[in-house]
Amino acid sequence: MGSDLILKLVAEHGPWVLLVFYLLWRDMQKDIATRAVLDKNSAILIEITTIIRERLPVRGGG
Repeated sequence: MGSDLILKLVAEHGPWVLLVFYLLWRDMQKDIATRAVLDKNSAILIEITTIIRERLPVRGGG
């Protein structure tokens, strides 16, 4: 059904429909790549924070 809809849209509106779908797909791919990089950076920052906390001296209560 999806391919029939795309074929109808292309027949009615020309190659602009394909361009719009392509640009939306590329935008989605960029978004996925950006989220993956941000997730990896967050994990690295969490590891660095954990290492720093482990190495800091513990304050005595008195």
